[in-house]
Amino acid sequence: RQGSELSGWAMGRWTYEGIDLNHNFADLNTALWDAEDNDLVPHEFPNHYIPIPEYYTFANATVAPETRAVIDWMQRYPFVLSANLHGGELVVTYPFDMTRTYWKAQELTPTADNGVFRWLATVYATSNLAMASEERRLCHYDDFTRFGNIINGANWHTVPGS
Repeated sequence: RQGSELSGWAMGRWTYEGIDLNHNFADLNTALWDAEDNDLVPHEFPNHYIPIPEYYTFANATVAPETRAVIDWMQRYPFVLSANLHGGELVVTYPFDMTRTYWKAQELTPTADNGVFRWLATVYATSNLAMASEERRLCHYDDFTRFGNIINGANWHTVPGS
């Protein structure tokens, strides 16, 4: 009821070492987009699996132990679909979370599977009673109800390394 600005939405987001877990994953978007721009997809650079860059696995890389654990988990059990849930906003974002134009703070940046992601986001948003309620609070100052409580992540705000 207090709204995201007052409800401690960032609790647990920062590690003891000062690493923001919400932005600590390797940027795989830029590698994909560079490969697309150079016509390397899909023959030389398959877009269905982008490996974690080697520099990101170095012992001295600024990677939280929690992030390393998720990477190890993903490499042992390749995900088909995943989600992350955290407090704060009553909105479902779907990929990509990072703008393709690096200097833009907001930009519609859909994946090739945009229709599937929109459908999954809509199913979740309409099934979540708090989100579907007409009495729900606003997210920050944004009213996502006009979008069905879903939005392309990069069209809301860019999150590299999400």
